[in-house]
Amino acid sequence: MRPVRLKDVARDLGVSLMTVSRALRNHPDIGEQTRARVLKRVEELNYQPDWMARGMVTGRSYLVGLVIPDLMHSFFAEIAMAVSAKLTPLGYQVVIANTEEQVLTEERHVSVLLGRKVDGLIIASAQRNARSPMFRSIAGCKVPLVLIDRFVKGAEASYAGSDDEGIGDLATTHLIEEGCRRVAHIKGPPLSTGRGRLQGFRLAMKRAGLPVDEQYVVPGDISDTAGYDAMRGLLKLPKPPDGVFCYSDPVAAGAMKAITEAGFSIPGDVAIVGAGNVHYSDLLRVPLSTVDQGCSRIGEGAADLLVRAMEHREMTPPELVLVGPRLIVRESSRRTS
Repeated sequence: MRPVRLKDVARDLGVSLMTVSRALRNHPDIGEQTRARVLKRVEELNYQPDWMARGMVTGRSYLVGLVIPDLMHSFFAEIAMAVSAKLTPLGYQVVIANTEEQVLTEERHVSVLLGRKVDGLIIASAQRNARSPMFRSIAGCKVPLVLIDRFVKGAEASYAGSDDEGIGDLATTHLIEEGCRRVAHIKGPPLSTGRGRLQGFRLAMKRAGLPVDEQYVVPGDISDTAGYDAMRGLLKLPKPPDGVFCYSDPVAAGAMKAITEAGFSIPGDVAIVGAGNVHYSDLLRVPLSTVDQGCSRIGEGAADLLVRAMEHREMTPPELVLVGPRLIVRESSRRTS
């Protein structure tokens, strides 16, 4: 028995082959009623696309590379789910590569994806600038690129991410409003996310008329271990901070462990705010206040940007999707009623 073809679906419905193809790709020219009829008939006939044949006709692979630094981090896992949920119904297969924040690993994964002729790339990059061989290779292959979470200055790419300066401002302002006056910041890596959140921290302190004591601004990187070590150092100061904005929730979790081990209370002695709203934030011994970055909206926005670029079949001007942060107050920072 021969497999069902798109022309079989078109003939059964009395529509053109182009209509069926566009309906399956969720093309905006196709009405919802027609799309529903096509999808129903496709399911009834158990139509299975022949991707190899389709690729030979269209010159496309229908593969999209998603390159992220940590698939175990719920922030990036949720982004991956949102990207896949957007692209899969359009006929694209998402190939996920995990870099563990290693630049060379990232470059190797991207090289393999380019070799597989992906139609587009979505990358949360560990690169510090756009002059790297990786970005030159992507541009040379004319593959549409969307950066997520980390903005790389000079890269010819669209971007979907959080308002990092807004995250730092929102978290720090909350600590100040809760009565904290010696506010510290455990900062992140020297990427756009870390720089933006630090800038937001400084802006909030300046607006409140509070000095920024540089001994309260300490490196913490991205892990709970780094947060733990950074917080232990802050607690050894002659006047330890009474509030700490942490670069991320994992960093905040490590800081909270150091505070409780030292015999201090949260939030009575030290109030804590993280960023990311990871799934375990409200399951900690002291539920963690955090800034939600809207990871699902970032993933959806990145997928939309990439689809538009891939559909044009040519390089398009970079676009921007910036998701506003949302403060979630829990016990770790709630000092006033």
